[in-house]
Amino acid sequence: MLNIGLLIIRLVIGLLFVGHGAQKLFGWFGGYGPKGTGGWFESIGIKPGVTMAILAGLTELIGGLFFALGFLTPLAGILIAGTMAMAIIKVHAPNGLWATANGYEFNLTLLAVAIGVALIGPGQYALDAFLF
Repeated sequence: MLNIGLLIIRLVIGLLFVGHGAQKLFGWFGGYGPKGTGGWFESIGIKPGVTMAILAGLTELIGGLFFALGFLTPLAGILIAGTMAMAIIKVHAPNGLWATANGYEFNLTLLAVAIGVALIGPGQYALDAFLF
């Protein structure tokens, strides 16, 4: 059951991050693509905006894909945790903890899940289990 639980966690969190990366990189799923995301990044002091949007999108897409597949899981967890740390620092921290006030509650939860799975391992149903 533990392995199925880890698979569910990895698939849900990982594929959601793939989606967020695709929003930034391609404008899919209601996203704004590199130019739109880059403009917003510039407005909150992340410069150069388009370059940083592409890097953030790649980090989310690759980190999410690796996390979902259970491939290089510690690296995937670090990539996801890093993007959530930046979201907390640059966007949500001034609003406090609670998501109801646009705080960092949800970002912290995702960060904890990513680090937790990276530390305990991806489980039996993962590429890491087959390759290493």
